[in-house]
Amino acid sequence: MIEKLRAPIAFLFMGLLLLSVGFGQSWSVALGIINLCLISAIMSLGVNIQWGYAGLFNAGIMGFVAIGGVSAVLVSHEPVQEAWSLGGFGLLTSLLVIVSGYILVLLIRKNLSSLLLRRIMITTISLLGLFIVLYFYKPAVSSIESINPAKTGFLGGLGLPIIYSWLVGGIFAGIVAFFIGKITLGLRSDYLAIATLGISEIVIAILKHEDWLSRGVKNVTGLSRPVPYEVDLQQADWFITLVSWINHQKISAILNLTDQQIYINQLIIDSSGLYVKICYALLFTVVLLIILAFSNRALNSPWGRMMRAIRDNEDAASAIGKNIFKQHLQVFIIGSAVVGIAGAMLTTLDGQFTPGSYQPLRFTFIVWIMVIVGGSGNNLGSIFGGFFVWFMWIEAEPLSIFIVHALTGGLDFDNVIRLHLIKSAPHLRLFLMGMILLLTMRFMPQGVIPETIKRT
Repeated sequence: MIEKLRAPIAFLFMGLLLLSVGFGQSWSVALGIINLCLISAIMSLGVNIQWGYAGLFNAGIMGFVAIGGVSAVLVSHEPVQEAWSLGGFGLLTSLLVIVSGYILVLLIRKNLSSLLLRRIMITTISLLGLFIVLYFYKPAVSSIESINPAKTGFLGGLGLPIIYSWLVGGIFAGIVAFFIGKITLGLRSDYLAIATLGISEIVIAILKHEDWLSRGVKNVTGLSRPVPYEVDLQQADWFITLVSWINHQKISAILNLTDQQIYINQLIIDSSGLYVKICYALLFTVVLLIILAFSNRALNSPWGRMMRAIRDNEDAASAIGKNIFKQHLQVFIIGSAVVGIAGAMLTTLDGQFTPGSYQPLRFTFIVWIMVIVGGSGNNLGSIFGGFFVWFMWIEAEPLSIFIVHALTGGLDFDNVIRLHLIKSAPHLRLFLMGMILLLTMRFMPQGVIPETIKRT
């Protein structure tokens, strides 16, 4: 009975934490945390699909998040026509050569039985392809990056609504996961973690240095939104009327007309920010629920039972005819695609793409804590872990400062120890994450909402 109540109690506790921020700090802060928690929950679901379903330890999460992020740029940003006219042909030719070379290599590996001849031909095609690609690629990139580098210097995108990038981000991340999985999934779990972490660093390094693609470290700002802009809401009659109607009693209590107008203007400004964040929250919630529904359906299907059987005992699953590599590749692609969707959503929320903000070692660690604390193998547990861990990550700094002030209240204002502790308080969030992980592993080793196996 207690086990069945774990999920309701956990989410009730999470709701109380968010309400405490709304009442104690501000509803704008609370909604901002909720939006990031929703995105974190989707990332956590993606990792849970890989680890909780199949036991794949993917340490390259941030690489797929970054791929989703750049998808938002490629879909929503307006195309830079001059860049396409000067360098588009060279880049498309380079891409065509790479794809053609890949297809030729696959055909040679499939049809040539002689190992020596196969190696000679693959080496020849690779070297020749590299020479041709560089011949077209370098001049094209130089031309593109020289076009008004302060504002553009890249190809731009398709100029479509940014919400389409959520799906495109998942597709791009899945395609990249296919090629990465082909290379790495034959490795043992510890080597797989090292390999995926290294590839993640490579992906992020490419996005940082290939300015023609997404301006590199110069960042892409001013991306479109799937929700209204605050300034437009503040000038919309329907919104002004709505805000005035909701706050009618407070406005009526102010007798001075000048003060009343000032109060209404401030209400409209504050309410526009809240309205935008609520719109984001609704969109993110819909995506999360859709992914959760598909994840649960997959987990409880014959495919999900097969994946858990492979996770628990690969040798036994292989002995009854299951293709372990193929199934691992499937689940690796699906989980990476979900993470890519979350990456596109994060860039949409930020309104900009900043490759320098993707830090694999730090944020991969946080996402893994979400899965472990929530309960690997349980989708609801992963969602709770995404909410709780990200909430604690955001609120750790003000909480640490509050605790330090409480502990050093008896010391002089300019006391050296007090000043040092207050200065160091924001860094306690890493200590707090470690404590949460240790306490969970000690008292709830299977997570707050552990995996449940349905026996048939």
